Amino acid sequence: MKTAPWNEPRIVEWSQLLLDSYRHWIGKDLIERTLNAKQQARMLFEASFVVVSHGAEPDPILNYGNQTAMDLWELSWDQLIKTPSRLTAEADDRAERGKMLERAKLNGYFDGYRGVRISSTGRRFLVEQALIWNVIDPAGNPIGQAATFSQWSNLS
Repeated sequence: MKTAPWNEPRIVEWSQLLLDSYRHWIGKDLIERTLNAKQQARMLFEASFVVVSHGAEPDPILNYGNQTAMDLWELSWDQLIKTPSRLTAEADDRAERGKMLERAKLNGYFDGYRGVRISSTGRRFLVEQALIWNVIDPAGNPIGQAATFSQWSNLS
């Protein structure tokens, strides 16, 4: 039986980086942090809101998405972690998405993003009030970006 993604050691570690970086930039916790790292990873993975992230490659690849994100984009874990981040948006919306990611990169985070996204099957949905933040390692070096949102509506 395959291990649940949140239970893999590298995902537990990445979940901690996501949560620590969120706290660093936003000044509060995304989820309750009283549990151990593995329990936090599970809580993040099973959250009712979207959490998705990519690495710092020139053309970033998604490296994390919780179950809500996988359901919304209609992707399995194995599909998600091979998807270039830019493909989560339609071609017409990629320039605006790029500007928002650049603003987050410069300021540490960007709050209030709104934009159209597209699932793997072509279903379009409008994301509202998304918060994007830079993922940093313990030394403060940028290693990716993440986003969270809980408001979306289907367009097609």
